[in-house]
Formats: sequence, C-alpha cells, structure tokens
Amino acid sequence: MSTPRDTVASPYTAVVFAYHDVGVRCLAVMLAHGVRVDLVVTHRDDPRENVWFESVEKFARAHDLEVATPEDPNSPQFLQRLADISPDFIFSFYYRHMLSPAVLATAMRGAYNMHGSLLPKYRGRAPVNWAVLHGERETGATLHEMTAQPDAGRIVDQERVPIGPDDSAIEVMRRVTDAAEALLRRSIGPLRAGTARLREQDLAAGSYFGRRTPEDGRIDWSKSAREIHDLVRAVAPPYPGAFTDRLKILKTRIEPGLRSPQGLSGPYRSNGEWFAACGDGAVLRLLEVEPIE
Repeated sequence: MSTPRDTVASPYTAVVFAYHDVGVRCLAVMLAHGVRVDLVVTHRDDPRENVWFESVEKFARAHDLEVATPEDPNSPQFLQRLADISPDFIFSFYYRHMLSPAVLATAMRGAYNMHGSLLPKYRGRAPVNWAVLHGERETGATLHEMTAQPDAGRIVDQERVPIGPDDSAIEVMRRVTDAAEALLRRSIGPLRAGTARLREQDLAAGSYFGRRTPEDGRIDWSKSAREIHDLVRAVAPPYPGAFTDRLKILKTRIEPGLRSPQGLSGPYRSNGEWFAACGDGAVLRLLEVEPIE
C-alpha cells in the first residue's frame, strides 16, 4: 500500500535521474532526508568506457528503489510513465541526457540539476576537466533549476572548491563530489519548504563547452609548458590521458630552472630521465609516461 503524499513520513516525492559518484552521493542525501524516491533513472554502463565510479543502479537496487534505464528518457512512452508518477520534484545528478521541457513539466514543484562548476562558467559537458585545462584556481558545484537551455536555469546555491596548480582532474572531481553532497544537504530543506531564494544567471558572463573525446588529449608541443601541463592534468587517469606519437604522458612538472635544448621540441631523455621541450622554451619533467603499443 502506497504512503499518502501528505503524511509526515514522506511529504514529498521525487524522480531522480542520476549517474556517477555524484549521483550515488546525492541520491543518498535524498533518502537520508526522507524524500520518497518513486523512480531512479540511470544509464547502462558503456563497455567501451573506463567505469571507475560508483554505480547508481546498484545503490538504488540495494535500497529497494525502482530503477529505469531508458535509451531515450524524452520518448512519449517514458514521458507517460513520469506523468503517471506525477512527482513533486525531479532531480538530475550527473545524468548524461538533456531532459525535455515536457519531462521537466511533470514535476509539480520544480526540476533541479547538480552541475560541476560555478555557473555560469563552464556550462555544458565535462566542466571539471575544462576548468583544469584552462588553469582555473577555483571551481565548485551548482544546484540550479532545469530549463530547455542546458545549465541555464536559476541558481539555488553553490559550493566552491580550490584547484591547486598541480591537481589532476580526478582530485578536483573528488572535491566537487564532496561539494555537491554538502550543497544538496543544505538545499533540500529550503526546496521542500518553498523558501529557497533562486537567482538568475548572467549567461553573457559565463562560458559553454562541449563533450571531450580521447583525441583531445593529443599534445601540441608548440604550446607553452603551462598549457601542456594543464592539459596533462585535465585528462590524467582515470580519464584517457594526454599523448604524443608513441608515448602517453600521465604526469608532469614544470621545471622553471631549465630551458629546452636548441632545436628540440617534445619529449627527450637526459641522464635516464624524461623531459619535454615546449613552445615557450620552458621544460616539463615527465614524471609518469607509458608507451603506446
């Protein structure tokens, strides 16, 4: 027998679209705060992808939640399923598909997304990787209202995290995951109570970036040592990694006291150690390399 929506035990319901570590952690926050999750929508893992993160599907099933993995969450059939549930809220936590306005409209009290940047900066895909690539010294998590435009809705709240000059994307991603959990924990109460104070984004002051591919890790040695170092950090494992010719470069360090040998560009060996000559004349020490077969 279902629990009436106006009971103390579960006054509000949600459909949660989720994937990745952020999805697991934020779903756990929802359950801890007594939100009745009527459906968890997630992705089937891609066998071609390095799946290094926790499984939303396994977490949801372990907590006896209904799970769906639709190929198209915006299909008429799935839309009808959501309309039949008629949740108070829809939440998206690192779910990889855009949700249509029709899907969002099935949530009676609003639809909200957790994004891994300080919006309006780094709207779009892979925000942590892009922030590291561009040498940012700060990023964070943003909970915002979902609209037809990606990552463009009003902001509920944000949580900032630092980026060190040598931090890899995975190190930053772990901080962003912690930030997302803390942010949701303090925001869920005001959203349920209707007291959250949302603010509009200034999209003109922000930025938008698209999906990254493994080929984006190819190193251009005409660039500066800092630019190349940031690329290596941005795509270091568990991401696909930076590469050149027959060598994958996993970790680097800028050597400010060294200048590249005349006429050299790219990797070279000196006294048994790997270095790389960069376009600005500076040198990178290649701390971890891996041959490409």
